Amino acid sequence: MTETILFAAFPYVALALAIGGGIYRYRHDRFSYSSLSSQLLENRRLFWGSVPWHYGITVVLLAHLVAFLVPGAWSRIIADPLTLYTLEIAGFALALAALVGLLVLIVRRLTQPRILAVTTVMDWVLLAVLLVQVALGFWVSLAYRWGADWYVHTAVPWLNSLVMLDPQTQYVSSLPWVVKLHMLNGFLVIALFPFSRLVHLVALPFWYLWRPYQVVIRNRRLGR
Repeated sequence: MTETILFAAFPYVALALAIGGGIYRYRHDRFSYSSLSSQLLENRRLFWGSVPWHYGITVVLLAHLVAFLVPGAWSRIIADPLTLYTLEIAGFALALAALVGLLVLIVRRLTQPRILAVTTVMDWVLLAVLLVQVALGFWVSLAYRWGADWYVHTAVPWLNSLVMLDPQTQYVSSLPWVVKLHMLNGFLVIALFPFSRLVHLVALPFWYLWRPYQVVIRNRRLGR
């Protein structure tokens, strides 16, 4: 029963929240579709955190996506032991880069008063969930080798069953709990998508080409 709720129902709830919340936010507050960059407040540590974070997480996500969309071609690629070893090492290095970059960004927010002042509760929730997700992914890549291979035979069939509206939880039921948590936390990130800064992903790079000019004015109540 628990696995049915977590792996058959929760993914659809997360997707419904992402789609419904995203549409609502766009219709009622479309100018908030932004990363709300704090670059003007402090730039040096932003660079050292943002670059490894974005490059690391982007390549890792693309690898997950390619294996999901073309599992047959992916299986043929990793059938070569040298290619599999290379992908394992690269994935481990990219996960580590993303983890270090995210930690730098979190420390930056904690130690810069001006940035801390403009950080919302949702920002902290998102950072915590992302940190858990990346740390779990790093753990999986370190403790459960050859993920590029077994991912195709476990997560991919499960995800395909979700797409077909016929959830098959048996594909993931025997996986270690840390792998299961990594999968579920991924859908939690999706659920938080429309309520956080992540919405800027659907606005780049094209939406800003036709968006009206945005004037940002900060009002500050002076102490008496």
